[in-house]
Amino acid sequence: MALVNEHFLKLPDNYLFADVAKKVNAFKVSHPHADVISLGIGDVTRPLCPAVTEAMHRAVDEMATREGFHGYGPEQGYQFLREAIVKNDFLPRGIHLDPSEIFVNDGAKSDTGNIQELVRWDNSIGVTDPIYPVYIDSNVMIGRAGVLDEGRWSNVTYLPCTAENNFVPQLPDRRVDIIYLCYPNNPTGTVISKDELRKWVNYALKNDTLIFYDAAYEAYIQDPDIPHSIYEIKGAKKVAVEFHSYSKTAGFTGVRCGYTVVPKEVTSSTLEGERIALNQLWNRRQCTKFNGTSYISQRAAEATYTPEGKAQIRETIAYYMDNARTMRRTLTSLGLEVFGGENAPYIWVKVPNGEGSWRFFEHMLYNAHVVCTPGVGFGPSGEGYIRLTAFGNHEDCAEAMERIRKWL
Repeated sequence: MALVNEHFLKLPDNYLFADVAKKVNAFKVSHPHADVISLGIGDVTRPLCPAVTEAMHRAVDEMATREGFHGYGPEQGYQFLREAIVKNDFLPRGIHLDPSEIFVNDGAKSDTGNIQELVRWDNSIGVTDPIYPVYIDSNVMIGRAGVLDEGRWSNVTYLPCTAENNFVPQLPDRRVDIIYLCYPNNPTGTVISKDELRKWVNYALKNDTLIFYDAAYEAYIQDPDIPHSIYEIKGAKKVAVEFHSYSKTAGFTGVRCGYTVVPKEVTSSTLEGERIALNQLWNRRQCTKFNGTSYISQRAAEATYTPEGKAQIRETIAYYMDNARTMRRTLTSLGLEVFGGENAPYIWVKVPNGEGSWRFFEHMLYNAHVVCTPGVGFGPSGEGYIRLTAFGNHEDCAEAMERIRKWL
C-alpha cells in the first residue's frame, strides 16, 4: 500500500489566490451584471514589448529550420542568456558572478518553492511576516514547518513587519538555520535599506545561516539608495541564494522565465561538519528534475537586455508605477494608512476601524465591485491589512479608485 505524504494534509484546503478566485466567482454568479475590477492577484496586463515579441518570432523561425532547430537545451540555461544576465543585471552594480552561478528557470515561483530541497527537513526557518505563501507552503510539504495552530506554524520563526515597526523586521533573538527575505516586498510593497540588509548578511555570517533572497521586483525600485541585489552587500555570496523573475519585469507571466543565482561560495554543512557547495547540489537537482526553459522563452528574455528592450520595459514599469501613485494618492486622501507603491507595484493598506481582512475584502467586493487580497492570507501579521496591485490598466485603476471613494 502506498502511503500519502501526510505533510500535504496539514496545508489549508486552498492556496490563498484560489480562495480569492472562489469567492470572486461566487459573487459573479450571484451578480451576473456586476462589472468587477480586480486589483487582487498580481498578474500583469500590458502586452509584451516589441523587442521581446520580435525575438520570439525570430526564435520560432529558427525552430522551423533544420539548422536552427533546438531540442533539449541545457538544464542550467543557454549560455547566451546567462552571460547577458551577468553583464546587465550584476556587473553594473559591481557584482562579479560567473555564468555557471546562474540557473535559468520557468519563473521564480518554481525555484523559491523547490530550493528548500537542498537542506535537511529538520532545519529551522524564519520568515518576514507577512510573506509570499509559497515560502512556507513548500516547507510544510516537506515537514519542516510543524503544525498549524491559530494561523501560525509551530516550527516557523515569524519576524513581524507592521506599521508599528515601520515594516523593518527585527533580527531573530536566537539562531535560525534558514531565513527568507523578499525585497521589494510582496505583499507590503516596502523596501530595505543597505544598512538594514547588511545586518541580515552579518547575522547570517555570524550564525552560519542561509538566506533565500527573493528579488523578483527589483526592477521597480525608484530610489537609487535601495539595493537591487543582496550581493551588493559584502560577504553575501557566502550565505545567500537569490531569485529573479521576468514575470513582472517584462510581462512574462505567460511566457515563463526567470533565474536563480547560486554562488559557488555559498555552502551548507553535513552532520559531520563537511561543507558542501550548494551550486553543485542545485545543478544536480536541476539536471534530475528540470528539463530546462524553452529556447523561445530564453531568446525573449535575452531581448530584454537590448537597448530597445530596456527602454520599452522601463516604459511598462513606469506605466504600472503611475497606477501605484494614483492608488496611493486616492487612498491617502480618504484617510487610509497606505504603504508601499513607491518602489514596488504593491499597495498595502491598513483596514479602517479594526475590521478583519477577509471581511473588508467581502465588503469591497460587494459594495465597490473591486477585488483586493486579504492581508491575513500572507501570514498572521497581515491581519488588518489588504493588498492591491498596480498591474491593471489606467482606466480600470482610476475607475476602481472612484468606486472605492464613493463607497467609503
